[in-house]
Amino acid sequence: METIRQKVFTGWYFMRWLRLGFGVFFMIQAIQMHNTSIGLIAGFFLMTAILNTGCCGAGSCPAPMKKNSKDESNDINFEEITN
Repeated sequence: METIRQKVFTGWYFMRWLRLGFGVFFMIQAIQMHNTSIGLIAGFFLMTAILNTGCCGAGSCPAPMKKNSKDESNDINFEEITN
């Protein structure tokens, strides 16, 4: 299991930076406009970016990392089922 520190400081890719940017933008807007609902949206974007989670939350479906594995085989094994 990953620690919180590993989740926060590793695996930064474009979509994670984009969510962080949206979160910061919405947070600035919420402070300037004194709007709590925009602040909640900002909090959502910031938390998904910082903790690298998807919309499901609690680490149940983190955004997938791109894997460059050429060793994997694409062979499909079929098994015939008879009654």
